[in-house]
Amino acid sequence: MDPALGLSLGRIAIGVSSIASPQLTAKVFGVSPEANPHMGYFTRMFGVREIALGALTLMAKGEVRRTMLKAGIAVDSGDAITGAIGLARQDVPKFAGATLTIVALGAAGSGAAALIASER
Repeated sequence: MDPALGLSLGRIAIGVSSIASPQLTAKVFGVSPEANPHMGYFTRMFGVREIALGALTLMAKGEVRRTMLKAGIAVDSGDAITGAIGLARQDVPKFAGATLTIVALGAAGSGAAALIASER
C-alpha cells in the first residue's frame, strides 16, 4: 500500500472515531473522560484535524501532496513533543503519555516514509 494512502486513511479513521465516540477514543489512548469532563470537546477537535489532514493529503497530488505530508509530520512531531512533556511533568497517566507519544512518533515516521516514497 502507498504509505501516504495508508497514513491518510488511518488519520481519517481515527478522526471519525474521535468525533463519533470521543469517550471511547480517549479511553483507547489511556485518558480518562471521567477525570476530564471536557475531554469530548478536545477529542472531537482532534478528530476534525485528523480528518482534514487525511482528506487533504488524499486529494493532493505532486508537490502539494509533499507539502501536506510535511505539514502532517510537523503536527505529529508537535503531538509527540506534547506527549513527552505531559509524561515528564506527570500531567497525564504514564500509559496515556507513553501511548500518545508513541502513536504520534509512529505517525511522524509514517509521514516521513510517505514523503521519501513520494520523491522517488
